[in-house]
Amino acid sequence: MNLRVLVSAVVLSQPMGGVRRHNAHLLPLAASLLLERGGSLAVLEGREKVAFDLPDNVERIASSVSAHPVLVRATLEGRALRAALDAAREAKREFDLVHTGHLPVPRALKTPYSVTIHDLRALELEHTPMSRRLIARKLIGNAVDGAAAVITVSEQVREQVLARFPRNAGKIHVVPNAADHFDPLPRRLLDDAPLLHVGHVERRKNLELLLRAMAVDPGLPRLLLAGESKLGEEQRLRDLAAELGVADRVEFIGAFDDGLLAELYASAAAVVIPSQLEGFGIPVLEAQRARVPLAISRAGALGEIAGPETPSFAPDDPAECAQAIRAALATPARELDAAALRSERFTWKDSATRLVAAWETAVQKPPT
Repeated sequence: MNLRVLVSAVVLSQPMGGVRRHNAHLLPLAASLLLERGGSLAVLEGREKVAFDLPDNVERIASSVSAHPVLVRATLEGRALRAALDAAREAKREFDLVHTGHLPVPRALKTPYSVTIHDLRALELEHTPMSRRLIARKLIGNAVDGAAAVITVSEQVREQVLARFPRNAGKIHVVPNAADHFDPLPRRLLDDAPLLHVGHVERRKNLELLLRAMAVDPGLPRLLLAGESKLGEEQRLRDLAAELGVADRVEFIGAFDDGLLAELYASAAAVVIPSQLEGFGIPVLEAQRARVPLAISRAGALGEIAGPETPSFAPDDPAECAQAIRAALATPARELDAAALRSERFTWKDSATRLVAAWETAVQKPPT
């Protein structure tokens, strides 16, 4: 077995979030699996280098492609990939597959490709303009139709892709995320232990709902928002918190070092995820792994990942959100233990094995 895969990593300079986490843990493990079978993995880096560590067994190919603006990136990325593929052919080290996790997918590669679809936010979010939806449908449709393999991170996303592009059923593979990237600390709850949200501070995360839930129920714990703000969302939420009279109970800590993750969970009264859309929701598993009470919105794949016992709420109902948080705070220890055990079914090693198997299927090179 000698499968050689080239991953387009020109956008992987981004701050920590689900997509970066996905790649930071899967790519090194996939590289090791390929190496064991006589293959290899390379990444095409952009002008801004990959923002996480890669092992020495991953070949780095330099390029001057910038992640933004998207239209310029799309053109330059295709050229850089084609140049890398041509150079590999001339060196008698041809790549069998190109993998990408972002859109648009470069054209005219003359090499099979796989694509990861993390969610269909451009098609599913209510506030997405119709013009953007039409463009997104074409881009996603072209990517799915042309791919040798399509990777989704949950069954829910798989079903959405199939509903819109049904003729591609045979090449869609579910490669879930995981949460065994950190070791939980023992729970250390102080009297003012906060509600916690981990993730980008952005519109689709629906953090406004948490502020309104706190206004509905003033007895809820304070709120800690851990993650980098995007498109001015932090200031919008600060203004709303002041308007609702809850500003003194809301804290933004911004982007944080990954080493702080276990401490954040250990000291949280509960984790709340009010997203309008999630293709997976890694903090669900992180919270369960850390035995932290959890409340989620009934949106996207959150219920699939968390399980039916998890307190939930409609993503547009502050009162129901407050009630679900109260229910989460009262979760018995035995249920937290059961959720932690359930979360252990998701591991990055298993997901990497699934990813490599999908790649092998895509180029019809079964493992030896």
